[in-house]
This record gives sequence, C-alpha cells and structure tokens, in this order.
Amino acid sequence: MEKITSAANPAVKRLKALSDAKGRKEHGAFLVEGEVMVREALASGLSPLEALFEAETPLSGELAGRGAFVRLCDRHILETVCDTRTPQGCCAAFTLPDGPAIPENASRLLALDGVQDPGNLGTILRTADAAGFEGAYLSPLCADVYSPKVQRAAMGSGFRVPALRCPLEETLTRLKAGGWQIVVSALDGLNLYENEKALKGDKLILVIGNEARGVSPGVQKLSDIRIKIPMRGKAESLNAAVAAGILMYELTKNFPC
Repeated sequence: MEKITSAANPAVKRLKALSDAKGRKEHGAFLVEGEVMVREALASGLSPLEALFEAETPLSGELAGRGAFVRLCDRHILETVCDTRTPQGCCAAFTLPDGPAIPENASRLLALDGVQDPGNLGTILRTADAAGFEGAYLSPLCADVYSPKVQRAAMGSGFRVPALRCPLEETLTRLKAGGWQIVVSALDGLNLYENEKALKGDKLILVIGNEARGVSPGVQKLSDIRIKIPMRGKAESLNAAVAAGILMYELTKNFPC
C-alpha cells in the first residue's frame, strides 16, 4: 500500500480541495473524516473514491474492496487534509450524490429557508432523521450539506435524510398545489399548543427560516398556517436548530415509534 509523506503530493492537494464548496463541485466529491463517519457513508450506499489512513485497518481493507484508492500517510498529512484539529486516523473522498430524491410517499418534510450556520443545518438534519422527517428542501442560501462542519453536526444523518437544494418558493408553490400543507415557523405566528388541530394535513412541510431574518416574505405568503413556540420566560426566541427540533417532534408525536 502506497505511503504519502509529503503534503505536496497530488492526492493530498486533491483531498484538501474538498474542504470548500468550489473544490467539491470541481471534483464531484466530498470528504468524510473519521472511522465512524466513513462507515456511516458506506452504510448509506455512497461510493468511495480514495482514502488516507495512518495505519492499515479492517476499514481500509473494506474501502479498497469497494474500489477506493487507499493510501497510508503520516499524522501531519491527515492534519493538513482534515478540517478537524485532531483527525481520527482516516479520511475518505466519496462521490457527491446526483440530486438526492425525496421519497414519493413522504408525509413529513422540511423546508429550510436560508439556514446558514453549518452547525444548525447539521443538527436539524440529525433531528429530522431521529424524528422521522423524510427529506428536506434547502434554499440556495443554506449552508452546504456536504461541508465538513455540517457533516460533523449531522453525525451521519446527512447521508440518510435526502436534502435537495432548490428554488424554494417555486418548489413550495408546486408542492402546495399538490396538496401539501405549508407550516411556517414565525415569531408572530399562532401558539403551537393552542392550534394543534389546524395541523391536520396528511402531507405537511415545516419551514424553518434564517437565524437572523426568519422566513423570507415570499415563502411566508405560501404558508397555510404560521406557528410559534410560546416563550414562557424572557427569551425572545430559540436557536433555529432547537426550535426546529421541538417542532419536528411535536408534528410527529402521534407517529408510531
């Protein structure tokens, strides 16, 4: 197995380029760091291209068996490539999925309107996976699902919850015409716990807005109902990911576990 000792190696430069959106688009790939996350990506059916390992492991052999070009490297090489300060022994490049499909039989979906913080986006996708939401539509202003920071926050859920970047107003207009109920989270909305009966649709899309500006005016106009989580203390609002988590679980609390 080839061993890399120089950060000037073309493979190192290629993998390092995947740390930003431009590099991911250019190479059609994204980087996954650490054994746990690499195994999550494999389990989700993603295709490995190449990988770096500090030492040979069963996982390095599995990746090679899946057709990936696996190389060994010194610790400082991993630190050069990875986004984390203390890489966990390996990283691997996977092919970017080509337009993840939202399940046709879905009943609960997300629409994220300009969620720009990678930690928030990853946490929302992780909670969506746990709560049983089956997919997410992302406006062009959202953070990149395949950025290392989003992946770390999602802890593998970003591989399982299909997240489709799209023109949000156009997409929601089409879905609303197809019978989906559009539920917007807004500070001036109706109290969630006093208006639960209004959330009766078999097909429901929960819209979460930008951390500072909330849901854009155009998307708000498409809403069938605007709801808010009551603030019993003095806080004016909740973090976007926290609010999304509460709302997702409230909107699926009658689903079987």
